[in-house]
Amino acid sequence: MRGSRRRNAPQEASRKATPRSDSPLRQGLVISHLGKGLAVESLEGEIILCHTRRRLGDAAVGDRVLWSPCEGDQGRVEEVLPRISVLTRPGYAGKIRCVAANLDRVFVVVAPSPEPDLLLVDQYLAVCEHRRIPAEIVLNKTDLAGAQAAGALTDYERIGYPLHRVSAKAAIGLDELKQSLQHHCSMLAGQSGVGKSSLTNALLPDKNLRTGEISEKSGLGRHTTTAATLYHLPEGGDLIDSPGVAVFGLAEMSGQSLAWGYREFQEYIPRCQFNDCRHIRDKGCAVREAVEAGAISAARYERFLKLLDKLASPDDPV
Repeated sequence: MRGSRRRNAPQEASRKATPRSDSPLRQGLVISHLGKGLAVESLEGEIILCHTRRRLGDAAVGDRVLWSPCEGDQGRVEEVLPRISVLTRPGYAGKIRCVAANLDRVFVVVAPSPEPDLLLVDQYLAVCEHRRIPAEIVLNKTDLAGAQAAGALTDYERIGYPLHRVSAKAAIGLDELKQSLQHHCSMLAGQSGVGKSSLTNALLPDKNLRTGEISEKSGLGRHTTTAATLYHLPEGGDLIDSPGVAVFGLAEMSGQSLAWGYREFQEYIPRCQFNDCRHIRDKGCAVREAVEAGAISAARYERFLKLLDKLASPDDPV
């Protein structure tokens, strides 16, 4: 019976906890989702299990919030403070779910094996451009024969995306990557098998201790933090680990914003003959002319067309 009560702690908090009227609102940071509750870190570094008001909507890991203490050493999130950025993905029943908030860096991880999914890389980068979140690329597993994978990334270096060559297994390039993570709130993204978990464990040697602390404070057991969780990096900065989210999608993007998401297109889009140019077969399209002249990568342009088709398909979960 005791185990059952612990599992239902967030629901019980939502029904029974009452804010003390004499307690002022306090600032906090959402560091994890725990069932229907949130793990909120106070300014003093204490972790508090909180529930939320229904009207608040979708609070995300990384959100700065105002919360009030409740009975039983729990709390209630009263307000989500303004965000500087947010990443979203499709949820159930056509709803949009927040992946993470207040990110100021996304590191797209690729590797020699599995073969890089450059369409997915382009999707990540386009979303980051749209959300105005700087993005960088990490080539992991450089201890393997990765010359072909590195060659496929030259287009990204050419248009200004920083490229980090690392190996979590062989501890190659990790110091440089840690420097790039300092003073930022970051997230790793990438297809399955590229070594995101190995990189996260290398960057966060005390990750399991922190996860255990969050689970203990929640009263829900050690295996509750399977969703996104924010960790403080030893060298400074924060890393949001989101193992359950392989993709943040093109939700809320139009064909025009997707084109602007290809940063090398931005110089040419204003030169198109028509303001609503789709950059496909439109007359006077400066983007297509730049592709034909070799100023824009033909491979990147072809992947743009594929994402445009994906965006236009109502049955395709982008």
